[in-house]
Amino acid sequence: MSGVIIGTAGHVDHGKTALIKALTGIDTDRLKEEKKRGITIDLGFAHLPLAGGLTAGVVDVPGHEKFIANMLAGAGGIDLALLVVAADDGVMPQTREHLGILRLLGIKSGVVAITKADVVEPEWLELVAEDIRQLVAGSFLEGAPIQPVSAHTGQGLDELRALLSAACNSAQGKAEAGDCRVPVDRVFSVDGFGTVITGTMIEGALREGDEIEVYPTGLRTRVRNLQVHSKDVEIAPAGSRVAVNLASVKREDVQRGDTLATLGSMMTTMMLDVRLQILPDSSRVIENGSRLHFYHGARQELCKLVLLDSDRLSPGQEGFAQLRFTEKIAAKKDDRFVLRFYSPLETVGGGVVLDPNPGRRRRHNEKVLRALSVRERGSTGENLLQIITEGAPQLAPLSDARRQLGLSQSAFDKELDRLKNAGQILLINDKLAIDAVYQKKLEGTLHEILAAYHKENPLLEGIRREELRGRLLPGRDPAGAERLLAVFAQRGVYILKSQTAALPGFEPKGSSGEGVLAGKVEEMFRQAGYSPPGIDEVHTAFPREKGIKKALEALLAKGVLVAAAPQIYFHGEVYAQAKEKIADFIAQEGQVTLAQTRDIFGTSRKFALALLEHFDRHGLTKKVGDARVLR
Repeated sequence: MSGVIIGTAGHVDHGKTALIKALTGIDTDRLKEEKKRGITIDLGFAHLPLAGGLTAGVVDVPGHEKFIANMLAGAGGIDLALLVVAADDGVMPQTREHLGILRLLGIKSGVVAITKADVVEPEWLELVAEDIRQLVAGSFLEGAPIQPVSAHTGQGLDELRALLSAACNSAQGKAEAGDCRVPVDRVFSVDGFGTVITGTMIEGALREGDEIEVYPTGLRTRVRNLQVHSKDVEIAPAGSRVAVNLASVKREDVQRGDTLATLGSMMTTMMLDVRLQILPDSSRVIENGSRLHFYHGARQELCKLVLLDSDRLSPGQEGFAQLRFTEKIAAKKDDRFVLRFYSPLETVGGGVVLDPNPGRRRRHNEKVLRALSVRERGSTGENLLQIITEGAPQLAPLSDARRQLGLSQSAFDKELDRLKNAGQILLINDKLAIDAVYQKKLEGTLHEILAAYHKENPLLEGIRREELRGRLLPGRDPAGAERLLAVFAQRGVYILKSQTAALPGFEPKGSSGEGVLAGKVEEMFRQAGYSPPGIDEVHTAFPREKGIKKALEALLAKGVLVAAAPQIYFHGEVYAQAKEKIADFIAQEGQVTLAQTRDIFGTSRKFALALLEHFDRHGLTKKVGDARVLR
């Protein structure tokens, strides 16, 4: 089972820190300023042994309204809320704001503690409890146990421990499989060890020696040492509060709000597509174009709000939106976030990430809204199909789809196989897939390209592979495009030869005159040997012929001529002889120079260099200094 993180919440001076110290024996106020002022300013951390051998991590958050940003930095990783209300004050403004934040973050369970129970009468305690019940009605804390306690006298502490134990044992744990992720909430240096970060392992597991990446900076590092609850461990599972000693990293290279994660498991972005909800008790109507503070994990950034299906959102309303940032961030699908108004600072809403790496969206666009509905309510398979469909025209790699969905490799492969078996995608290889609709479109376009080419070039066996790729998939990754074309050939969509592509059943239908001309041009190159004619010389030799270009293309496509360099063609037999001679010479002498090559073939420096460079490109030789050796 993964670990469980308990997070405090509540108004300033309601005794959260004193309660945690009474429960754990750990004073979470570590700063001099906190000791001096008597209030929590930054996050504090402890651990609480519970029944059944479970030890829960504890994150103690500040309650003052000025330090809500620090509270949010610690609230993102908690599984169980401990809402604290002081008996002598009752429900206060930050009690409400903290509860709203916990709801926005998707916390599903918790316990309520009424502190300072020893300073009020029992009747007053019941009134406070009733106020709390009204406050939490309709929230995840509705029906949660409410326990009066006193950190001073010890009243109710055993009962509270029992309630926390029961709640932790039934709490939904974090995902243990797949990539690891740790939002960084603290960074410091330790003499003799270097940079250390702390955070909550919100998914996956981290091991000593793991290579990891810091997002969004892309810094790569290694786990030198790992601690959970101040003890060295070899592995930290999901739900752990961890301290990670990073190898070869300076203190200033990492900051609160960064994320440690498995190499290549996340995407950095300047935009997020989200489902946004405005708190019912917010005092503000949020307009399109609003500037807001965005809180995610332990990170805080400014963003511009673009409402996609409305012009404004009133308290209690929700809708689709795109958040646009001034700095890069890294998030995953289904991550929770909180938004606060730009000025004055107050929590107005939050929601869930639907697309962690979208393009710029147009407002009130039905296609965009349908896609976001799939992102929000669709199954994992439906989401994957949509991502593949959107990325197919660009031949987007499957690794991008996995990172957008945040799936483990095994879960991703399972969904991929299901879509393939259902005929909804064509799996090109383990790096590329296209959807069935785009597949049919490409096949139709491919047929049109080849049919038109055959009509215009009846003498030729087919279009050159490079030209076909350029026409069908311009600007795409060459390796992916080549692999896709190879799969189409395997499926019989077209016939692929060594240099050309043609429709099934096509045969060259050039006139007898064209065939005679091609034969004459071929013989001209054969006779020229190692000093072949230029294109102008061929035109000069046959001044009345109009099919010289087609003849040359046909000879090149058939491999009768070999293009050693632009405008420099050798007869195929001559080229093969040259290749054999160079290989034999180097085998005997150890190397060959350009001057020696010129003398071997009795040709000019230009043609000798063209041959050697062609041999280099095709793996026969490689250049070492001024000479060539066999590769």
